[in-house]
Amino acid sequence: MTTPFFFGYGSLVNQRTHSNRPAHLARATGWRRAWVHVEAHPLAVLTAVPAPGHEIEGLIAAVPGADWQTLDTREKEYDRLDATTAVLHEAGELRSIAIYSVPEARRRPAHEGRPILLSYLDVVLQGYLDMFGEAGAVRFFETTDGWDSAPVLNDRPSPRYPRAQALTGEETAWIDAALAARGIDVRPA
Repeated sequence: MTTPFFFGYGSLVNQRTHSNRPAHLARATGWRRAWVHVEAHPLAVLTAVPAPGHEIEGLIAAVPGADWQTLDTREKEYDRLDATTAVLHEAGELRSIAIYSVPEARRRPAHEGRPILLSYLDVVLQGYLDMFGEAGAVRFFETTDGWDSAPVLNDRPSPRYPRAQALTGEETAWIDAALAARGIDVRPA
């Protein structure tokens, strides 16, 4: 297939946040996720970082007409990199798959002054719960670094993440329990 695809590993796993179709489950080998900060953004962002011997689950989705403008604008702090040979999927033969990654020279570890927005994390975990179930959401935590370096800011009453989604009571309870079970520092906004 000549249509290019992207590999989503965070908010792009949540299909409520974009209209790119078709979409398929996938895994990227040689990558992990990390919470980082970039100077241009006041809050922590999630990025994929090269990590030989590791693997992350996610979603590949089509970019019809190779029109990358919407995604490139959404992911403006990231570089779009070729990951075709690193992504495992069952979507048939695909010519190209890209992954977005904050360049190493521009990323720093997340820290207290650059918290993780809970509304952002909710979107990510809602996507993993939808696509991979609870076991997949647990694997998201296990394959993501930076949980101990930045607190999670509870902005649910007034979400600051631009693509925030409504959660079911079950999703909210699962996410809250998962954060508590890992001792992740959640603070009021």
